[in-house]
Amino acid sequence: MSDPPDDPITLITPRLELHVFDEQVDAPVVLRLLNEPSFIEFIGDRGVRTPDDARRYLREGPIASCRTHGHGLLRLALRDGGTVIGMCGLVKRDTLPIPDLGFALLPEHWGKGYVQEASRAVLEHGRSALGLTEVLAITSTHNQRSMTTLRALGMALEDTRTLATGASPVNVFRLRLSPSGAPSGDAPATDLSMG
Repeated sequence: MSDPPDDPITLITPRLELHVFDEQVDAPVVLRLLNEPSFIEFIGDRGVRTPDDARRYLREGPIASCRTHGHGLLRLALRDGGTVIGMCGLVKRDTLPIPDLGFALLPEHWGKGYVQEASRAVLEHGRSALGLTEVLAITSTHNQRSMTTLRALGMALEDTRTLATGASPVNVFRLRLSPSGAPSGDAPATDLSMG
């Protein structure tokens, strides 16, 4: 992976803006998001219980990832009014060979197409700015909503496996990103035309 860009990551879609988190400004909404019952059930308990925990999570997680890898979970906000509604981005895990797409929204913003819109922008950024040719995504085996979203993005279920000793199995999805934006005939998984 190349060095991260000097400019902060900013992705704009018709309804959304994605930016690198600000640990001071964004800690309250991240504290709420990470303690939503749906986040804990489908993604996991990150042990974030206080504003200081949220700032540390942001500093050592998404912000550090953006600095180190040139990508990470990004602050997801509505363009109209700037309300922060969640996070979306590419995650580099020690347990996976390539980055994976991650997302989480506050429940009141579910069902409006925001995850697909944000994810398409993140995937295009991964393809065009980072030179990625493939991306993974993981879900808990019972997270039907996220699996439906990943399939709508063109991702195909590759397998179900555990990523760490003693961990629950997860579904692993894969998406081949075509460098030209045209379908690739030799793609073992679904190809997403980003052009």
